[in-house]
Amino acid sequence: MELSILTAISPVDGRYRDKVENLSEYFSEWAFIRYRIRVEIEYFIFLCELLPPLQSFPLADEKENLRNLYRTFSTADATRVKQIETTTNHDVKAVEYFLKERFDAHSLQAYKEFIHFGLTSQDINNTSIPLMMKEALEKIYYPEIQSLIDLLKKDAQAWKEIPMLAKTHGQPASPTRLGKEIMVFAYRLEQQLKLLKTTPLSVKFGGATGNFNAHHVAFPAYDWQQLANRFVRQHLGLEREEWTTQISNYDNLAALFDGFCRINTICIDLCRDFWQYISMDYFKQKITPGEVGSSAMPHKINPIDFENAEGNLGIANATWRHLSNKLPLSRLQRDLTDSTVLRNIGIPLAHTTIALKSITKGLNKLLLNSEAIASELNNHWAVVAEAIQTILRRENYPEPYETLKEWTRINETITKQSIHRLINSLHVKEDIKNELKAITPQNYTGI
Repeated sequence: MELSILTAISPVDGRYRDKVENLSEYFSEWAFIRYRIRVEIEYFIFLCELLPPLQSFPLADEKENLRNLYRTFSTADATRVKQIETTTNHDVKAVEYFLKERFDAHSLQAYKEFIHFGLTSQDINNTSIPLMMKEALEKIYYPEIQSLIDLLKKDAQAWKEIPMLAKTHGQPASPTRLGKEIMVFAYRLEQQLKLLKTTPLSVKFGGATGNFNAHHVAFPAYDWQQLANRFVRQHLGLEREEWTTQISNYDNLAALFDGFCRINTICIDLCRDFWQYISMDYFKQKITPGEVGSSAMPHKINPIDFENAEGNLGIANATWRHLSNKLPLSRLQRDLTDSTVLRNIGIPLAHTTIALKSITKGLNKLLLNSEAIASELNNHWAVVAEAIQTILRRENYPEPYETLKEWTRINETITKQSIHRLINSLHVKEDIKNELKAITPQNYTGI
């Protein structure tokens, strides 16, 4: 095992590194620098198509070379940016100087002052971060959560005919079906995922305080608002926030983080239910050769995957909530508190990803114990009381609810036989008695 993994402070970069390593393509320091360079390069290309002083730039020959600066961006390149930052003490300015070095090296120095032209740091940061998030969602998160939804639907279909005792308030309740209860989670996740995908990923791009001051003073004839809208939409695939201070309003990003929280909360609910079902012996778990459940008790096979997921989802939600509560707040036209917390958006997504993988692993280890499910259901014939009193209501029987309430509460053990004795004592037609006797805990499961 690499020493860096063993000495990592965060378990995301240590114990769980192999589960979330692909997120480093989007949320590492190297990735953040690369996305900044991408925005700077795309902006320069956009200006080349627009401004008279750049009309002589050999764009047809150099466009792909420029884009290769971020497409082939290496850790050595990132190291050079960090070296420059030791002098500038400013991360975005270091990116600008790095690109100017590259322009010098390719005899393009005559054009280098149009790198970062008219911009402030947050025009770069507040476009890079939504772009990072957008592509991480498309490449990693959406496939992961969709895979979980698909697995839940598969299990729901496989177990749709399994009648099961429901529990409300922890007490026996009207029977349900196992597949339907699993489908509830698939449905909830699917609905919230649809909502999440409607949340705009918007960016701030408007100069030092959001007014295009520098752009306007240099080229007053241009409609910089419309041009910026076009740049953000066509070159980055995002939408620009029309009215901002120096920084993004972060309202849409906060809404996205709140959406993650809702999905994670559903997943916590799922974990707790499956943990309980395993505790109730509704499910056994596949045994992995050599795996240990307890350091002291050899017989144990613990539901560790659902516990691991619940813990990671809790940490993720605590961070998501801090981000969504904090980011929309900034003193006057800006303070710097957003900068440091924004560097952490990969952390809750990593914990979420770890959790989704754990849930999937846990679901794939489940072995249905249909005997235990059937046995518990058969031991609770009292649950058909609802059905009986409802049919009696239909038949206008006097006080049917009260009759069943009194009878079920004075009988300590309610069985099929005792239920049928009750039915026989009712003053209803024989065909109604037969209808009532046909009801069992196994078939009283609704739609």
